Amino acid sequence: MLRQRLLTALVLIPLVVAGILLLDNRSLAIAVGAMILVGAWEMARLANLADKLAQAAFVGAVGVSMVLAWQWMQPSVVEQVQWLMTIGWVGMTLLLLARRRKLARVNGQRMAIVLLGGLVLLTAWISIVALHGSLPHGPGLVLFLFVLIWVADSGAYFAGRAFGRLKLSPFVSPGKTWAGAAGAAVGATLSAAVLTFSGWVGSPSLAALVLLCVLVTAVSIGGDLWESRLKREAGVKDSGNLLPGHGGMLDRIDSLLAAAPVFGLGAGLIGLSA
Repeated sequence: MLRQRLLTALVLIPLVVAGILLLDNRSLAIAVGAMILVGAWEMARLANLADKLAQAAFVGAVGVSMVLAWQWMQPSVVEQVQWLMTIGWVGMTLLLLARRRKLARVNGQRMAIVLLGGLVLLTAWISIVALHGSLPHGPGLVLFLFVLIWVADSGAYFAGRAFGRLKLSPFVSPGKTWAGAAGAAVGATLSAAVLTFSGWVGSPSLAALVLLCVLVTAVSIGGDLWESRLKREAGVKDSGNLLPGHGGMLDRIDSLLAAAPVFGLGAGLIGLSA
């Protein structure tokens, strides 16, 4: 399993980095949009939409929403959406961390998950595309967001394996520990320091960037926990089998879905995307 994960990552990471840095904003929007649509198909299954027509309708609705958002995307609207999602993700993360009851499988169509899942997918896409299009550092900031998630995930994995004892949210995701969360925070802090001293995206305040990166990392864990809850309630181990060793698309982008609007908002507030 670990070998498959590493091989898949070795193929995907260069493609993602090249896409972020080399594609223009419209092409990047299309590429990320394709990922979101795959995630939408998997989200439809997690929401127990068993009928293929219903699944296709949900995917189509997400696609149409992205096209409309592209036509009407204004900075003020994007910021309002990001505030809404930031508040929502912080609240969701706290609720999932506090849960101490077992999750039961849920049968039947879950329209609340359909609506919430569509909102999560759409707002993550909007945030990534808007950040990529911001001048002068947009592509670099999007790449940093992805690297931040990767570093935090790696820090959580190794710290959890070495020191993990106390479970983070045992009934939602038993494999996650507080030691892993601490490792993710350390990775986020180091990422912020590297970005600050590299001068790659200007000269941001180290303290402000560290706070932003730690918050984004915490919320990204919330995104991972949220998808874990959906899978448990749907009675599946993975959201799909698209990526060998990694599961489905949602299994790879669950953290990013939560992190993107929070990072996009924070980047604007501390002047990174100005």
